[in-house]
Amino acid sequence: MNEQHPEERVVVTDRRRIDPETGEVRVHTKPSPGAGAQPAPAAPAAPDDTAAQLAERTADLQRVTAEYANYRKRVDRDRQRVVDTATGAVLAALLPVLDDIDRARQHGDLTGAFKAVADQLEATLEKLGLQPYGVEGDRFDPTRHEAVAHQTSPDVTEPTCVAVLRRGYRMGERLLRVPLVAVAEPAPAGTETGTEAGIEGGGAEAAGTAETGTAGTAESGTAAAAESTGGAGPAGPAAEWFGDGDPGDDTRPTG
Repeated sequence: MNEQHPEERVVVTDRRRIDPETGEVRVHTKPSPGAGAQPAPAAPAAPDDTAAQLAERTADLQRVTAEYANYRKRVDRDRQRVVDTATGAVLAALLPVLDDIDRARQHGDLTGAFKAVADQLEATLEKLGLQPYGVEGDRFDPTRHEAVAHQTSPDVTEPTCVAVLRRGYRMGERLLRVPLVAVAEPAPAGTETGTEAGIEGGGAEAAGTAETGTAGTAESGTAAAAESTGGAGPAGPAAEWFGDGDPGDDTRPTG
């Protein structure tokens, strides 16, 4: 052979798991480096940033999952809002029909087949979420009631709805129409006192007028009596006054 190219040694390894001669399962062992087989090269070491890459990928996955969950919730919420808006528009269009039914019920005309249809309509609208509100005795709330009449009453302690002219309706927390009501407020505290004072003042004024009239009448009567006796003055017709001094001096009988 050529010395420059020595003959390479060929090694044949039987890797069959079952021995063809005995039929038993073989247990393979790694050949030792001295058996002629070249050792396999060592695997390269894992990079140091593997943990950092894993954490980054995990964070990306969590962020995408959260974004998708928020998107799904937003779509569901928008879909429900569209459904509620459409339902509310239909219910608002049917409110005049319910007003006519209420007026017929108040006048006693809701009977027979008409009553059956009305009851079925009200039950169906109630299933859709329509709720009437606003009854006599409710506390007046300017954000939920519309006042068309106002009065004072001693029977209430706060602004109260004393009459409902038209019922209001709502769907859940959404107001479809506010009720028209008449409101009564407590009477002012000084109203009764002022009335009593006016009565007392009128009585005193009347008493003063009577006293003045009595005094004037007495004075007029005295003057009239004086004139009837002769009109000569306070001393009567039997005396005249002379001189510039006291009326009691220098007097003499006239006859």
